[in-house]
Amino acid sequence: MIIKGRTKVKEALSSSDYGKEFTLKGWVRTRRGSRNVAFIALNDGSTINSIQVVADVPVFGEELLKKITTGSCISVTGVLKESMGKGQNVEIVANKIEVYGTADPSAYPLQKKGHTLEFLREIAHLRPRTNTFGSILRIRHALAFAIHNYFNDKGFYYIHTPVITGADAEGAGEMFRVTTLDLSNPPMTNENKVDFSEDFFGKEANLTVSGQLEAELGALALSEVYTFGPTFRAENSNTPRHLAEFWMIEPEMAFYDIDDNMDLAEEFLKYLLVYILEHCREDLEFLNKMYDKELIERISHVVEKKFERITYTEAIDILSSSGRNFEFPTNWGADLQSEHERFLVEEHFKRPVTITDYPKTIKAFYMKQNDDNKTVRAMDVLFPKIGEIIGGSQREEIMERLVSRIEELGISKDDLWWYLDTRRFGTAPHSGFGLGFERLMLFVTGMSNIRDVIPFPRTPKNAEF
Repeated sequence: MIIKGRTKVKEALSSSDYGKEFTLKGWVRTRRGSRNVAFIALNDGSTINSIQVVADVPVFGEELLKKITTGSCISVTGVLKESMGKGQNVEIVANKIEVYGTADPSAYPLQKKGHTLEFLREIAHLRPRTNTFGSILRIRHALAFAIHNYFNDKGFYYIHTPVITGADAEGAGEMFRVTTLDLSNPPMTNENKVDFSEDFFGKEANLTVSGQLEAELGALALSEVYTFGPTFRAENSNTPRHLAEFWMIEPEMAFYDIDDNMDLAEEFLKYLLVYILEHCREDLEFLNKMYDKELIERISHVVEKKFERITYTEAIDILSSSGRNFEFPTNWGADLQSEHERFLVEEHFKRPVTITDYPKTIKAFYMKQNDDNKTVRAMDVLFPKIGEIIGGSQREEIMERLVSRIEELGISKDDLWWYLDTRRFGTAPHSGFGLGFERLMLFVTGMSNIRDVIPFPRTPKNAEF
């Protein structure tokens, strides 16, 4: 693709127009050579591969070429030729070079290869220039595009749910507060509590933990909707699996029961994985080689296998009779931990597993209660290496049952009056689920730390960039 006289490196590398002049612009990965010729590896982010630029030292002069160091940004105009060297089919023989920006070799932190992922997290503003994070960001883009493509083709409507909310969808209470009050001298009530009626929104407000409740409103008017946006959790968890800010995909569908919900989740996940296999092959092969030798095989395995479906009770029975000494107990009523989920997927069934009918005591208030009054129509999809990747349920559409569950959990009905109205006026069976975008990114990239699959990770004590 030519943009105002510029050709992207990806296009130039796939071209066979030998003898044609191209203008390429990008950042220098390496420069090597002799007194007579310089070889510059140029990359513009359009592909993991750099193109070799051959520059005649006597023509351009040592003064100019000294400025072309790792990290510098240049424009090169030259002729495309078939390469005689190993590792590339074509190269550019330069006849014009312009230096846009230099990078002092004594200060630029990406001078050499082999930096640890931990070090690169400290320079998140520069790490996209590495092969690893260039690949991750290209895959992240492709995955986001595929998500919108899938839902659009199925007739879903993309709904923008609020980032600032007065509702806590999960009931966890671990939310970031949004306020304009003077924290050093906030207005107080007669009960010596902060008077949020004086705040910007006239009440307590927080960053959302989920767009689900608002998406349900959309589904009960447009039938099928989905959200795809940032969510926030104020958990003080400094682990490789937790972020304070992450992205969620949350479809909500009127007239879907739990089986329809499971069918959609399986089809959706397989569509995304096939898309990545077809459109991000070079980046996947790089990550497969450098970080996870089984990455492509594992993705392909999930695509090929039908997901196993079991109930929570069946899962507990399998775990209890496995003979394994798990760190966490596996008694009925306890939530499944990552070690349990991965055992079921990786060792027992050797395929993704969807678990349904969890105890209501460990699930959210909005999930539809089964007739046994002990379980709800929840569903979790478990993946190899990841564990839970999707959580969802059929939603409780019966007003009396929903109110009873809200009261049972001590949740304020006044804060959810608008949500209850959807059960009061034209209620309907409906279902939905949430897919953590970064969890899926972990699976498709083979990364082991969730901070490495989002451009700028937000974690406890870290909001630098």
